[in-house]
Amino acid sequence: MKNVILPFLLILSLVLAGCGNGEAAPKEAAAETNETITYQSESGPVEVPADPQRIIALTNGPNVLALDGQVVGIDEWTNTNPLFEEKLAGVEVVSEDNLEAIIELDPDLIIAGTHMKNLEKLNEIAPTVAFTWGKLDYLDQQVEIGKLLNKEKEATDWVASFTEKAEATGEAIRAKIGEDATVSVIESGNKEFYVFGDNYARGTEILYQAMGLKMPEKVKELALEAGVYTFSAETLPEFAGDYIVFSKNPDVDNSFTETAVWNNIPAVEKGQVIEINTKASTYSDPITLEHLLSVFEESFLK
Repeated sequence: MKNVILPFLLILSLVLAGCGNGEAAPKEAAAETNETITYQSESGPVEVPADPQRIIALTNGPNVLALDGQVVGIDEWTNTNPLFEEKLAGVEVVSEDNLEAIIELDPDLIIAGTHMKNLEKLNEIAPTVAFTWGKLDYLDQQVEIGKLLNKEKEATDWVASFTEKAEATGEAIRAKIGEDATVSVIESGNKEFYVFGDNYARGTEILYQAMGLKMPEKVKELALEAGVYTFSAETLPEFAGDYIVFSKNPDVDNSFTETAVWNNIPAVEKGQVIEINTKASTYSDPITLEHLLSVFEESFLK
């Protein structure tokens, strides 16, 4: 009898051990999925997923998309940008006001702005990291998003590559148009116009910071520190550089381009106007910057 029982017990123990091993694997996989990192945010350390799978980006969505972040919710303005259309297929449009919609999306990470309301409530839904607009320059902002998504190396590698490429392109452009040639970035509105400094998207960071191109003195005086200056159509010639980057808003009346005020501007007469789509240029993320760098390289050099 003992000879029968012992082999039976041995087999039973092996079966039980096998079952135990079978249960351990999913638990280990779950543990890996649930791993977190500590991100040092503006308001202090925040425990966030090491590999977030359901990100809601109320701000900085383009920066997240550039790092292939798994976005399930995005702000309305980013959603209208034609550059992100493919990446945002199937992604829900949400706002900080619609907490129910955010809850339904079951996020594991929320990215917001410090100016937004409901930050405490958002943090109850999922770990929430808030950034202050303009506190970081366009390159540092991408690196911070890289840190947040546990992809710092990818972000820093892009910064190094883009900086080198933009500087080289700037040297080639200055060699062609002259070191003293000026460039102004002008955008059309419903009844007014805007001219920009060196850190207000629309390619301004590339043109003035990375490429080292010059802005007209009046633009420097009125828009450099403020970031943007509003003016009327009658004064368009006063803000025009030797070259104009025209941020054309397709949703407003652009018939001013048919007026004498516009067509008598030397840059317009010489065909030195580079047109960009406002909707595709209001961010300073890698996707937008690479797109605009190609536009500027093509327009200035070819």
